[in-house]
This record gives sequence, C-alpha cells and structure tokens, in this order.
Amino acid sequence: MISAFFAIVRRDLILAVRLRAEAVNPVFFFILVVTLFPLGIGAETKLLQTMATGIIWVSALRAAMLSLDSLFRSDFDDGSLEQLLLSPHPLTILVFAKIIAHWLVTGLPLLIVAPLLAVFLGLPQQALGTLLITLVLVTPVLSLIGSIGVALTVGLRRGGMILSLLVLPLYVPVLIFASNAVAMAGNGYAVDAQINILIAILLLSVVLAPLPAAAALKMSMS
Repeated sequence: MISAFFAIVRRDLILAVRLRAEAVNPVFFFILVVTLFPLGIGAETKLLQTMATGIIWVSALRAAMLSLDSLFRSDFDDGSLEQLLLSPHPLTILVFAKIIAHWLVTGLPLLIVAPLLAVFLGLPQQALGTLLITLVLVTPVLSLIGSIGVALTVGLRRGGMILSLLVLPLYVPVLIFASNAVAMAGNGYAVDAQINILIAILLLSVVLAPLPAAAALKMSMS
C-alpha cells in the first residue's frame, strides 16, 4: 500500500513536469492578479497595505480553484481512473496520494511566491511570518476540500461552475480565519487562536476529506 501511494505521487509529478504549461497556469494567474491591483488602485501605499491581506488570499483561493479540475480530469479522460477504482489497494489512500501530488504541483508554488508578492504590496514585515504559516496550513486544505467537489463533478462535461458552487462555501471559513490572522499580526496582535483553528481544520480535512472524495469517485464512475 505504501509503494502504491508513492507510485501515484511520483506518476502525477512526472505528468506535471511533462505538462508544465498546465501546471504553471495557477501560479501565473496568482502573480498576474496580485500585480494588477496596484495598477488599478494607483500609488496609494496605505490603501495597498490595508488591502494586501485580502488581495493575496482571494487571489490564492482563485488560483487554487483554477487548478482543481485537473485533479482527476486527466485520469478520467485516459481511463486510468477506472484502474484506480479496480485496484486492490484502498481507494481512500490512492485519492490521498493524488491530493498530495496536487498540492506539491499547485499549492507549494503559491507558498513560495506569496511572500514575495506580499512584500510587493507593502504587507508589514511582522505579518510575513504569519502569512507563511497560514499558507502552509491552508493550501493543503484547499486541495483536500476541493477534491470532494472535483470527485462529484468529474463525470460532467462542464462541471466548472458546479464545482465553484460546491467548493466556495467550504472555503469561506478558512479564508476568514487565515486573512484575519495575517491582518491581526500586521497590527501587532496575537494570532494563536486563529492558527490553532487552522491547524484543527487541516487535521480534520486530512482525516475526513479523502473518504468522501473516494466515495464520490465511485458514485461518479458508476
């Protein structure tokens, strides 16, 4: 089972390297949206600093959603998803492996780029550490929760709008706590409560999300 887990992760990473243009689209989208805000708002340093947290988090959320459809779509198109369902290994473990690979391809680049864009927007230096911590905790949650919506809509030809309607309400609490933590850190307040809540959400997502995602895949393929 462990070898199957790492085989799925390695396979998805190799496919991402071969399809580099598709893999880097969310990162380019994230960078483009964030860098366009100063052009639209103007040279208002105070205003940019105030809006920096919201800009980064909303852009990161949209970039993560842009990449969600690729989580199971290519496997569905080439028939390998059926092989996963027929595998003797637990489908929940295989789905979790695909979620890990998806985060490494899409979430990890966002994690690397976001602090640089935060400096570009003038985010206070004392908030950069909190921003990095919240990104480490939240970007896996985006992939974990999103996997459920993708599994439900993988069999639909145009499931992008339905996917957004399913996933966005589940993303809202995470977005609220993460952006609030960064904003309060920028003002010099303690953020232990928000960080603890995000840790709890991450742990719950790791435990609970792969199971309904696997069940949704079986339902979509039946």
